[in-house]
Amino acid sequence: MQKQFNKNERAEQIMRQHADMIYRIALQNLKNEADAQDVFQEVCLSILTKNAPLDDNVHIKHWLIRVTINKCKNIKKSLWHQKTEPLDLDYEKGGKDQRIDEFELLYTLPKSYRNIIYLYYFEEYTVPEIAQILGENKHTVNSRLQRSRKKLKKILEEGDSL
Repeated sequence: MQKQFNKNERAEQIMRQHADMIYRIALQNLKNEADAQDVFQEVCLSILTKNAPLDDNVHIKHWLIRVTINKCKNIKKSLWHQKTEPLDLDYEKGGKDQRIDEFELLYTLPKSYRNIIYLYYFEEYTVPEIAQILGENKHTVNSRLQRSRKKLKKILEEGDSL
């Protein structure tokens, strides 16, 4: 009984530590706050019910990212999601955090680029680490990173000229 209690405490500690990251990944993948909250709850349940590497600080973050992305993919594949039209996100821009503007910029990128950009710039992972997390070739990740940078640069230049 004591071991289960310690596991639950550790899971809660991990969720508190990585809650923002999980929610941001879900939000930038799904573009819907309600769906992102659902994914967050599912990830919380997964950490309690699955064999999460709770004692390994390096691998738990990778595990959480991978589980979050997979849960987002599951929602996108669902019939409900395919038959509904999402509402546009409306953020309050009260000067609270400039990262919101940067985060909104991710929505302009194709889906295959968003996770790579997010993990590289916001979570500060290297290309090989991102490749390992996403289960892709590091050269593919590097190519997508370069292409997404070009797209972002073009978007920013066009925005300045308006």
